[in-house]
Amino acid sequence: MKLIKNINVYAPEHLGNKDVLVIGDKIAKIEEAGCMPEIPYLTAEDIIDGSGKILTPGFIDCHVHILGGGGEGGFANRTPEATVEGLTKFGVTTVVGCLGTDGIGRDMCALVAKTKGLCEQGMSAYCYTGSYQIPVHTLTDSITKDIMMIQEIIGTGEIAISDHRSSQPTFEEFVRVVADTRLGGVLSGKAGVVNVHLGDSPRCMDLIERVVAETEIPASQILPTHINRNEKLFCKATEYAKNGGNVDFTGNEDIDYWETICDEVRVCNGIRRMMEAGVDPKHITISSDGQGSLPMYTAGGEFLGMGVGQSSCLLKEVKECVCKADIPLEIAISTITANPARILQLKDKGKIEEGCDADLCILNQELDLVEVIIRGKCRESIC
Repeated sequence: MKLIKNINVYAPEHLGNKDVLVIGDKIAKIEEAGCMPEIPYLTAEDIIDGSGKILTPGFIDCHVHILGGGGEGGFANRTPEATVEGLTKFGVTTVVGCLGTDGIGRDMCALVAKTKGLCEQGMSAYCYTGSYQIPVHTLTDSITKDIMMIQEIIGTGEIAISDHRSSQPTFEEFVRVVADTRLGGVLSGKAGVVNVHLGDSPRCMDLIERVVAETEIPASQILPTHINRNEKLFCKATEYAKNGGNVDFTGNEDIDYWETICDEVRVCNGIRRMMEAGVDPKHITISSDGQGSLPMYTAGGEFLGMGVGQSSCLLKEVKECVCKADIPLEIAISTITANPARILQLKDKGKIEEGCDADLCILNQELDLVEVIIRGKCRESIC
């Protein structure tokens, strides 16, 4: 058991100061601060003083290359795998793994095994089937069967479009992937979402827009990511989100470089602009592209070195939303908690409610991470 006393709760909606009781891996009871009934057998070691602190749901990073990324510059260019320690130290309690450009050197057997390993180490972990390519390299003989029969697989991705590294799918090929993914979700009670990588091509989101316009498949089955890659793509994504589509921003620890050199839209500014354009913020998520490779160049095209995506950018982007863009904390924090949980149908995740999973982050007033609780256990006990 754990009792977190007198803490300012963002569930992610603001609830004010509460006492929160955790029993096992669940949130058992939430009361007004000071009104929690006496708990038998509760010791002083089981009580956390939350005075002056903030409690949020644990963070959901919905796009991480848990097997590592890179490889596009040769074998020595491959980035390392994700670790429990490397995720949880940044507040991530739930992760969704994917393959990227390389679906050969890293395959679905390895991805599912890595996902299972993270779960055994105490995290909540899921994954997508496939990689950039169409036809999709699945674990079984079909996308639908992968989603229906493999517990950890919740959708397909990251399928690449509008990118020179994609398999240049036709509309018919792309829509078949979306349809098969949706069917897998329907048959298994999962989200059946296609995570779509968007590249730099001026075609932007054309295939996604056609799926929504020309078929019976709802926009909820697609989650396009990297939508802040450049200004033109961001504007297309804003219109898509205004019409009810979900969109995923890619966080960045080194945004000053990318904003200047590569025309990337800063996350906090992008979310503010979307809200001002009338986008429902519930349709917005932020992910890290964690362990993905980030080649960096000078303005003249000289190679500077290789960066690696980090889940640390999630809280950094939330802080920038609040401090730089004047976005309320409950909206900012929902982009990495309630929103991805709802879009990906991750039951009992992303919210602080009685009966939900005890995945929690404690922050100080400056929004720095103080403590992480994963399935009712403090981070130190699982790392």
